[in-house]
Amino acid sequence: MLSNEKSSDALDLSHHLSKVGKARHTSPLKGLQKYMGKPGLISLAGGLPNAAYFPFSSVSGEILAPDSFPLKTDSEESSLSWFWRLFSRSDKERTLTFTVGKYSKRPGDLDLENGLQYGLATGQPKLNEVIREFVGKVFQPAYKNWTTLVHTGNTDAWFKTVQTILNPGEGLIVSEWTYPSAMASAQPFGIIPVPVGMDSEGMSSISLRQTLAEWDESARGMPRPHVMYTVPVGQNPTGTTMGIQRKKEIYDICVEYDIIIVEDDPYYFLQQGKYVPKSDRVAEPDTDDEVFIASLAPSYLKLDYQGRVIRLDTFSKTVCPGSRLGWFTCNPMFAERLERTAETSSQAPSGFTQIYVASLLLKWHYEGYMRWLKALRLQYKQRRDYFLDCFADEFHLKATLSTEGYTAGAHIYHASLKPKRSFVLLSEKDAAYSKPLFSFVPPSSGMFLWLELHLDDHPSFSSLGYKALEMKLWTEIADAGVLFAPGAMFFATPVEDDTPGYGHFRISFSNSTPEEMKTAVSTFSTVLRNFMKI
Repeated sequence: MLSNEKSSDALDLSHHLSKVGKARHTSPLKGLQKYMGKPGLISLAGGLPNAAYFPFSSVSGEILAPDSFPLKTDSEESSLSWFWRLFSRSDKERTLTFTVGKYSKRPGDLDLENGLQYGLATGQPKLNEVIREFVGKVFQPAYKNWTTLVHTGNTDAWFKTVQTILNPGEGLIVSEWTYPSAMASAQPFGIIPVPVGMDSEGMSSISLRQTLAEWDESARGMPRPHVMYTVPVGQNPTGTTMGIQRKKEIYDICVEYDIIIVEDDPYYFLQQGKYVPKSDRVAEPDTDDEVFIASLAPSYLKLDYQGRVIRLDTFSKTVCPGSRLGWFTCNPMFAERLERTAETSSQAPSGFTQIYVASLLLKWHYEGYMRWLKALRLQYKQRRDYFLDCFADEFHLKATLSTEGYTAGAHIYHASLKPKRSFVLLSEKDAAYSKPLFSFVPPSSGMFLWLELHLDDHPSFSSLGYKALEMKLWTEIADAGVLFAPGAMFFATPVEDDTPGYGHFRISFSNSTPEEMKTAVSTFSTVLRNFMKI
C-alpha cells in the first residue's frame, strides 16, 4: 500500500449494490428535512407533533462514574475473591447525573424538542459528533472520506446491509463456524453461505484464496461471491481473535478479487488475551489510552484504503443491549444507500436511547469512555479466567499444540474426568479416565467458550453418530438444570447425520455468578460421567 493511497477517497464500489440497493430513492417526506435547520424557516410541510404536547418536561438519569471498576487486580488474589467483592458490594455506587430539558439553552445542545421529534435516519448531531471522534481515534480508517451512520443494533444493521449489497442466489463468504442469526437474516433473501476453513485466528487466508481461485461458476451454480461476513474479534462461536497480519492477508485477497468485507465486531473491546493458568498469573499494569488502543487487534478499517469495509459497531456490549443503538462506519456511497433503507424501515434509533447514550458519553468525555472500556475488558477477562479455572478444578486438563482444523496453531486443552477415588492407582478398568471427553481452546476475546466433544467411546456412537449424541447429551445437561447452546446451529451449512466432524457446545461466561459457574461445570461433569457410563 502506498502512503498516498492511505489519504485518498474511497473507490467507486457502487457495482456491489444489489438491485434493491440501487432502486431505493429518498423518501419523499424525509427529503424535506434537509431544510429543517435553516434559520428562520417556517415549516408547514411535515406532520410533526407539537413539542409542547410531549408529556416530558425533562429526562434525567444517574450514570456510573467511568472509573467504577478497577484497571488492575492483585496478582496474589484468588480468582474468586475479586468476584465475591463485585457481587457483594456494600459501598454505594459512585454516580454522575445529567438532565436534558425540553428546550435547549444553547444552540446544538441536546433537548427533547428535537430529540423526541421525528428525525433524520442519520441520528442526532451531538451523538454523531461523539461517534465520529471515537472512530477516528480508535479505529483510524485508512481513507479520507469515511463516514458513520447510526443504526438500531448490529442485527438490524446486518439485515439492512444484506438488502443493500446482496441479490437472491448470490453467495456469501463466511467462516465454517459462524453466527447463526446472521445466516438466518440472509437466508430468506436466497443468500447462500460459502464456508471458508479456519485456524487459531479465525478465517484462514489460505483457505479463502483457494476457495476464490478455484471457483467454478458452473459447478457451484452461482457467480463467485463478492461479499464476506466476518466476526474477527471474539469470533462467534469459537472466541478467536484475528491479528493484523491475518487481516492484511485477507484484505489484500479481497482487493484482488473485489470483495466487500462486512466486519461485525460487537466484542472488539472484550479482547482478553491469552489464558494463563491460575498458578502462573501476574498482575497487569495499567496503560494509557494510546497504549491500550495499540494493544488491541486493529479493525479492518485501519487497513482499508479503498473503502470496501462496512463495519458494524454496537453499544450492546459496552453500554447495554436494550439501548438498541450502534453505528456503521463505511464509505459515503454505502452510507447513503443504508440511510435510504433506514428512512422507510426503522428510521432513526429511539430518541430516548440517543439522548441517554449521548448524555452518558458527553458526561464521561472520550477519556472517561476509554477508562470504562479498559476496565470492562478486565472484568470479562477475569470472568473468562474464573470459568476456565472451574474446568481445571473439575477435570484433568492437558495442553498441546494443535496442528489441524479450526484450532490449528493454538494451544488446545484436552479434558478428561478425574477419578472419583483419590490416592488409588488407575487400573485397566479406570483407563477411561485418561481419555479426553472434550477439548477447547481458551477464548482470547468475547463471551463464549467453545467445547469440542469427543464421544467416540460412547456405547452408541457407531449406531447414532456424533450429531445425535450431541443433542442427547445436551438434553441431559438441560434436564439437570444447565443450558448450553448446541454446536450444530453454528455450522455455516446445515449439519446432516453424515456430516463428518465432532459435536460442540457454546457456553457463555458473561452473565453468571461465581456459584452458578462452578455449579454449572460440576453439573456438566456429573452428567458427562453418567452419559459415558464411566
